[in-house]
Amino acid sequence: MIYQAPWWLPGGNLQTIYAALRSQRYLAEAPNFRRERWVTPDNDFVDVDFAQHISEADAPLLVVFHGLEGSSASHYAEAFADVARVRGWACAVPHFRGCSGELNHAPRAYHSGDFEEIDWILRRFKAAHAGPVVAVGISLGGNALMRWASELGAAASGVVSAVASVCSPLDLAASGRAIGQGFNRLVYTRMFLNSMVPKALKKLEQHPGLFSAEALLAARDLYAFDNVVTAPLHGFKNTEDYWQRASAKPHMRRIAVAALAVNALNDPFVPAASLPRAADVSATVTLWQPREGGHVGFPSAPFPGHVRAMPEAVCGFFAAQL
Repeated sequence: MIYQAPWWLPGGNLQTIYAALRSQRYLAEAPNFRRERWVTPDNDFVDVDFAQHISEADAPLLVVFHGLEGSSASHYAEAFADVARVRGWACAVPHFRGCSGELNHAPRAYHSGDFEEIDWILRRFKAAHAGPVVAVGISLGGNALMRWASELGAAASGVVSAVASVCSPLDLAASGRAIGQGFNRLVYTRMFLNSMVPKALKKLEQHPGLFSAEALLAARDLYAFDNVVTAPLHGFKNTEDYWQRASAKPHMRRIAVAALAVNALNDPFVPAASLPRAADVSATVTLWQPREGGHVGFPSAPFPGHVRAMPEAVCGFFAAQL
């Protein structure tokens, strides 16, 4: 697999921001999604968007787990849905709790190591779909997916034919430190907190006393937010405990299903030094670490560019496993 960024778009930050805001996501019409609401085992809900393009009943199903504060409207989700359409595959985007436009009911949300939720979602897809199931996770969703694959080991192949992570912070501590510094703190951290803090305040209205509103409003980075909200709501002692236990990298030697981990070396908040090497993963894991691409960017020529290069490469990997 080879990727080269357009000459007119140098650097990880430009490749990240351009892809999210300006690039072309699909070749023809925008993907059209049909929504289903699934009741979770704890009587909460997740919303699942199914691409409505035509596919055979026994065609592969591509499941796309979105990143932090993402959705089926994210640029990468639409690009994957379009690539699935061209291949004749079905495609579905399950939303992590609170990311579908409606606040979930339970006193919890979602997090980077939520492999139990991944397991329940994938098993439901497998039970309902006649063809093979493949799953890709973007950023946060990819770490959670790889965490799931490592937890299940050989049993994962009974649920999916292959998995992939894209630009995932497989070492959460390294990425957490990187996104909290300099330009990343000013741009990306602020963007995430502008979405996450209002949701957390609404969650506090649902469940008074769940955490400290004062501490939440004082949070200026993801470390502080995770310490106040993410960690305690999901059974972790603090941010350090959460980042350490939820990271997929230390567990990737246990992955037994075919897996692809894609990480650009110029990703602004996934440091290249933190990425897994061959010795860190099992023989079933393929590492693709191109020099360029940014964070979930991978824009391609011609001008004004599109973001299909990475989804096409990932789906090509999946096709080889089917």
